[in-house]
Amino acid sequence: MNDRCAAGTGKFLEITVKTLGFEINDFGEQALKSRKEIHINSMCTVFAESEVISLISKGENRNDIALGLHKSVSMSAVSMLKRVGLNGMFVFAGGAARNKCMIDLIEKFLEQKIYIPDNPQLIGAYGASLLADE
Repeated sequence: MNDRCAAGTGKFLEITVKTLGFEINDFGEQALKSRKEIHINSMCTVFAESEVISLISKGENRNDIALGLHKSVSMSAVSMLKRVGLNGMFVFAGGAARNKCMIDLIEKFLEQKIYIPDNPQLIGAYGASLLADE
């Protein structure tokens, strides 16, 4: 994530969860209750939020929209991984690694298990503290 664009990141999910009216800690579980596949066309957070509002106004189920958002982010992440090569084991860190739906989808798209560290949301800060210590 950076300060200019949240596309394809956990921040993207964090922003869109509010539009759907879910709590961030329940978002993945709600998406896993989906019964219908909905494709989200935009990875731009602003446009995706507008798309979500439009889907809600058309009467689409919020769980189905949530799964569409999760698929969009997980497919984007896996696409980036494929560009650099899919060799060996994968570690999923960051706050999104606490989201069961994200874990399930990434494992499905990679066709392998991924490692989730304890407290994955702290891994970036831990790494930064190790660098600062050097």
